[in-house]
Amino acid sequence: VIQAMYDALGQMGFEGGNILEPSMGIGNFFGMLPEEMQNSRLYGVELDSITGRIAKQLYQKADITVDGFQKTAYPNDFFDVVIGNVPFGNYGAADKKYDRHHFQIHDYFLPKSIDQVRPGGVVAVITSSGTMDKQNSSAREYLAERADLLGAIRLPNNAFRRNAGTDVVADILFLQKRET
Repeated sequence: VIQAMYDALGQMGFEGGNILEPSMGIGNFFGMLPEEMQNSRLYGVELDSITGRIAKQLYQKADITVDGFQKTAYPNDFFDVVIGNVPFGNYGAADKKYDRHHFQIHDYFLPKSIDQVRPGGVVAVITSSGTMDKQNSSAREYLAERADLLGAIRLPNNAFRRNAGTDVVADILFLQKRET
């Protein structure tokens, strides 16, 4: 799945730049960065202390923050690509800029990521199928005002069974931030 996401970014013309993985775990996306994108500057965020420290050891040249994505102070319009597997769940993230929207955690990562990429930048993330399927369209409307949906792929519910031991329906979304 990760390789396919990078392949798609390559087909979109991405060759390197500032890459953010906002919920990186131990950094599987960093570990699978294609050779032709190796000149990129890597930034990662991981909430879990142990996992974040492991990522820091594995990717010592990357700028990794061990804290919640909501507590990062990256400037907007800084990253060329945001890529990763966002957390899923029926809870939110306390972030004053987004609190009024009452986003669930998986939805919260999308608008924040869109704000973090430069105009023309791409957000390529695995998210809960709830982002696209839920009746409340406010998260989708927020995204549609700021980004173009380049593509969406519904993964089968067993896509992560062997690697993560879970059966969950998830989507890969590719969003490109608009110039205005």
